[in-house]
Amino acid sequence: MTLGELYRAGKKQLEDAGTDSPQFDAGCLFQKAFGLTPEQRILHSREPAGAEESERYLCMARERAEGRPLQYILGEWPFLGLMLKVGEGVLIPREDTELLVRAAARRLKGTAAPRVLDLCAGSGAVALGLASLLPGARICAAEKYPAALSYLRENIRCAGFPGVEAREMDVLASASAEDFSGLGGIVSNPPYVRGREISSLQREVRREPREALDGGADGLDFYRAIAKIWLPKLKPGGIAAVEVGGGQAPAVRELFAGGLEDIETCRDFGGTERVVAGRRPKT
Repeated sequence: MTLGELYRAGKKQLEDAGTDSPQFDAGCLFQKAFGLTPEQRILHSREPAGAEESERYLCMARERAEGRPLQYILGEWPFLGLMLKVGEGVLIPREDTELLVRAAARRLKGTAAPRVLDLCAGSGAVALGLASLLPGARICAAEKYPAALSYLRENIRCAGFPGVEAREMDVLASASAEDFSGLGGIVSNPPYVRGREISSLQREVRREPREALDGGADGLDFYRAIAKIWLPKLKPGGIAAVEVGGGQAPAVRELFAGGLEDIETCRDFGGTERVVAGRRPKT
C-alpha cells in the first residue's frame, strides 16, 4: 500500500467501529507510527508504506476500534503546553481541567512562592500545569494508587519543575492531613461521577481507572473530605479550587461555605459550571 492508501484503510476501520473522530484519531495514530505530520503524510501519500510501520499503524487502529482510548495508545497527551505520559491506571488529562488550573493560578497570582497541595493528582496535570503558570510555587501532588503514582512521578521528572513533588497519600483519611498546615492553596480534580452512572459512560471512559471516576453514591464524597479535612489546612487568605461535574456546583458551594468566602464558579466552553473556587477568611 501507499501511505495514503494505508491511512485511509485505518480511518475506515475506525469509521466502521463507530469511533467518534475517526479522521483525527487515524491522523494521530499514523503520525505515531510513521513520524509524519498530516501535511507530510499528504505530501508523500503516493510513496510506498514501510512494512513495519504499516503493521504498527494497523495494530493501533485495531486497538482504537476496539475501544482503547486514543491517549493510552499514543502513551502521551498534551495539557497546557506540556506533554504528559498516560496509560492504563491513570485518568486522561482533559481540556476542561485547564479551566481549574487557570482559575487557581489567577487567585494565587501575586503570592510569593505559594505552598499548594494538589489532591488526587493522577498524571500530575493540575500540579504541573499550575507550576508552568506559577514558576515559584511549591506544589505537593498527592496520589494514592500505584499506577497513577508511577505516571505522576515520571511526568514530574520529565517536566523538570523543581518545586513539584509527589507524595503517596489517601486524601480521604484524616491522618493524611496531619503533616500539613498554613497552605497557600488547595487544588483538586477529584473523582466526581456518581457510582451508579459509571456503567453508562462512554466505553473509552470506562477503560479509565474506576477509582479516578467514582465519587460515591452522589458523586460528592471527595468534596466532603476536602471541606472537612483539608480546607482547615489553608492559611488565612489561602485559596481552594476544585473541578466539579455537571450540576454539582451548588452542592459543592454549600459544602465549602463553612470554610471559604468569596466563592465563585467558572463555566467551561459548553456553559457548564466546571470549577468552584474560594478563599479562606483572613480573620
